[in-house]
Amino acid sequence: MGAYNILIVDDEGQNRDYLTEILSQEDYNVSSSSNGKDAISQLSQDQFHVVLTDLQMPELDGLGVIRYLVENKLNCIGIIFTGYGSVKTAVDAMKLGAFDYITKPFKADEIKVVVKKALDHLALQEENTYLKQQLKAKYKFENIIGTSDRMQKVFSLIDKVSSTDSTVLVLGESGTGKELVARALHYNSPRAQNPFVPVNCGAIPEELLESELFGHEKGAFTSAFRTRIGRFELAHSGSIFLDEVSEMSPNLQVKLLRVLQEREFERVGGVKSIKTDVRIIAATNKDLEEEVAEGRFREDLYYRLNVIPLNLPPLRDRKEDIPLLVKHFMSKYGKEKNSAVTGFTKRAMNVLMQYRWPGNVRELENLVERVLVLCEGTEVDVNDLPEKLLICAAGSSSTVPRLDLPESGIDLSTAVSEFEKSIIMQALTKSNWVKNRAAKLLHVNRTTLVEKIKKQKLEKPAEVKLD
Repeated sequence: MGAYNILIVDDEGQNRDYLTEILSQEDYNVSSSSNGKDAISQLSQDQFHVVLTDLQMPELDGLGVIRYLVENKLNCIGIIFTGYGSVKTAVDAMKLGAFDYITKPFKADEIKVVVKKALDHLALQEENTYLKQQLKAKYKFENIIGTSDRMQKVFSLIDKVSSTDSTVLVLGESGTGKELVARALHYNSPRAQNPFVPVNCGAIPEELLESELFGHEKGAFTSAFRTRIGRFELAHSGSIFLDEVSEMSPNLQVKLLRVLQEREFERVGGVKSIKTDVRIIAATNKDLEEEVAEGRFREDLYYRLNVIPLNLPPLRDRKEDIPLLVKHFMSKYGKEKNSAVTGFTKRAMNVLMQYRWPGNVRELENLVERVLVLCEGTEVDVNDLPEKLLICAAGSSSTVPRLDLPESGIDLSTAVSEFEKSIIMQALTKSNWVKNRAAKLLHVNRTTLVEKIKKQKLEKPAEVKLD
């Protein structure tokens, strides 16, 4: 539960201290405020999951704090407590948006139960929000996830094109999900009940690709001991997906052009033309116009394939989709890997948002699967991420001090360890060695900070006095 942040708002210091002690024992990250205005300032800067606020306070009362949560649509649960309990006050608070209402004097068990219920309610809200986001992202398109403007344009185009038989050319970098788009086009089309046949033209040797696509007759070549049906025949009445179509040899490009024009082909070694009723969806990560200009791809074939171009954006151009993708992949692999991980810390997510993702969505998916296996805590933190992400994030962040690499080189592990040690000591010094405060400064859980202090063998200087 160390991932949950609680804010206590009360003008009486004794109450704040008592509630902080109770909830800190439950391993929550607890902060406090002595008035409503200060509480709103904290809520505008930091993320909190639950706010427990006194009702009667000068300047801005508890109802004002609850109103702020509701009007700003914060993903945070508000709980009112007061010594001036009345049915009307309770009703007003609940109508305004408070989750629950507690009267003074406090009972420790009651506080713990109410906060636990609030967090359970919050988890349910987040799950419902996630499901709504999936619907908004047109989850009917299988695993294509995204609510960004660019992905919404992709979904809109799939909607328009899927019901037709037009040839589609899917363009995008490796790992952007071109085959998922091809499958979405097929399974949302009138051909959905018929075969979808994918072929990776770049993964099959040139001398075998023709037989793979069009089949061969018995005796067509030395190892042709029997007649073989090709992928175009298998895809009859359905769709064929030609991935990496730019890797086709000039000879095969001619034969593919004939299929597009005449809707017929011959098997290797055969003389009989075979009619085909198949929708062709092609994909490439190359610039086909440039390939045509360089003479590596036929211009007439390019125009036959490029009837409806569909461009998939790289992940670096739709980074707002990263949290949703992470959530999706955690759901996909969490049970399979029997992982106890519930999410990523804000710091870890910031690193993901700063990284450029050269491998696109496929790279992000592999990362999530890896950390679910290797992470030992309940949340993925910065130190659980691959080193290359941290280096890239550090290089793109103006808040990280620059370290010039000496000509003789440097031991990276030692440098990172010393930097971490220095930052932790600064946080501990600023917080007077109050670990809750230091953890908040570092945006980590208190338990994570304690583990790091032990690992680094840090000790409190004798002159520092605890509160």
